[in-house]
Amino acid sequence: LNLLEEPFWAMTHEIESFQTIGACVERLTEFKQFQPESKNETGKVIDSYPLALSFKDVTFSYNDEDSVIKRLSLDLKAGSVLGLLGRTGSGKTTIQRLIFNLYNVNEGSIKINGENIREIQMESLRQNIAIVTQDVQLFRTSIRENLTFFDRSIPDEKIIATLEDLKLGDWFRTLPNGLDSELETGSRSLSAGEAQLLAFTRVFLRNPGLVILDEASSRLDPATEQKLEHAINKLLKGRTAIIIAHRLDTLHRADDVLILDNGSVLEYGNRKELASNPSSRFYQLLQTGLEEVLA
Repeated sequence: LNLLEEPFWAMTHEIESFQTIGACVERLTEFKQFQPESKNETGKVIDSYPLALSFKDVTFSYNDEDSVIKRLSLDLKAGSVLGLLGRTGSGKTTIQRLIFNLYNVNEGSIKINGENIREIQMESLRQNIAIVTQDVQLFRTSIRENLTFFDRSIPDEKIIATLEDLKLGDWFRTLPNGLDSELETGSRSLSAGEAQLLAFTRVFLRNPGLVILDEASSRLDPATEQKLEHAINKLLKGRTAIIIAHRLDTLHRADDVLILDNGSVLEYGNRKELASNPSSRFYQLLQTGLEEVLA
């Protein structure tokens, strides 16, 4: 029986690997087939930083379904920070997709620096907006290619300097082959904090004018939290930002706060004013600590 057991488990492992590969191929196929509704290749180029962003009475639905964004208006001035709150399904992810112009709105308009995003060249739009997600996607290739997305115009010296600046220098010096060291798929060889900091490194190398930060919901060890705080502070300096918050204590950086509820604006205003107004929803959240509204 022992002689049969090892081959059996080996076969089981191989079957699981094939299933994983099949799922990845299916997702890649879907991604390749997806085409944004707007593919403006000859429009205006963004040439002013940081970026100003506005939504004016925006309503949006996927296909012919019910509206997931309902008459949303906001005005994010250049260099300011917006804290975005809401339960899962409230519309936060859809707002990100609309900012990247993946879909056309049904009603209203979205503008960057006063220009309708439909009139902005798609490549320019994507180059000037960046997002840091909770789920960091890393690929089985070198550190260099993971950080630059195969952009050979970014010099190694800049990559290494950015890693040092984000307190990843000690980690980098442990790598056997420097920037040529290979990462495992899905960042399995990294801690959650290291993966997040590599995601920040990607953004710094692009130097966008607008950053969307989907804050990590899980708490990390104090040393890693300190490194992330340092990275966020540097990231927000001189840039416009949207922080999708999962913890109330991360909103101290926000100038304004917008609370979504089922695609509609529940509350929107200056963070300090809302925090001092007993009748505001944000004030009540701060007093009760009901962070499940952010889950």
